[in-house]
Amino acid sequence: MKHLKYCPKCGQETLIFDGEKKFSCSQCDFVMYHNCAAAVAVLIRCEDELLLTKRNQNPKIGKLDLAGGFTDPKESAEETCARELKEELGIEIDLKNLKFVGSLPNVYHYKEVDYNTLDLFFEYQVEEKIAIKKLEAHEISETIWVKISELNLEEIAFDSQRKFLENYQ
Repeated sequence: MKHLKYCPKCGQETLIFDGEKKFSCSQCDFVMYHNCAAAVAVLIRCEDELLLTKRNQNPKIGKLDLAGGFTDPKESAEETCARELKEELGIEIDLKNLKFVGSLPNVYHYKEVDYNTLDLFFEYQVEEKIAIKKLEAHEISETIWVKISELNLEEIAFDSQRKFLENYQ
């Protein structure tokens, strides 16, 4: 946020950030809120194992992640789950089998900007391990099945997922 200095309304170098969520201009009536973005994470579960992805981009390249992503405008969290699983892993899901299991705040640091997010966690149970045939390679380098009891939380990319998985175990 340190790079945002100029007011988009009056053009003066008078934009002030309150350190949390509000931008305002000291010269005109411009106000903009940097509110939380909604994001989803899907725990694809087969018995006592979870399907994890390995990040192929920053932030946290090489770390383990849950499939998911940011909610688009006019999209429900469930629709986001379905879209992200199709885009990232090439799989289609039945939304009736998607179960909301919790939420946690997070900070997603991307290109020198901190985005406050509300991460919504969903569980999707499958009878057999899914063989992933199509990865969104610019985002994911590989997928792995991990026993829940053997999860190494230090390998998990994001604080909210780490905290959630710690309680999930």
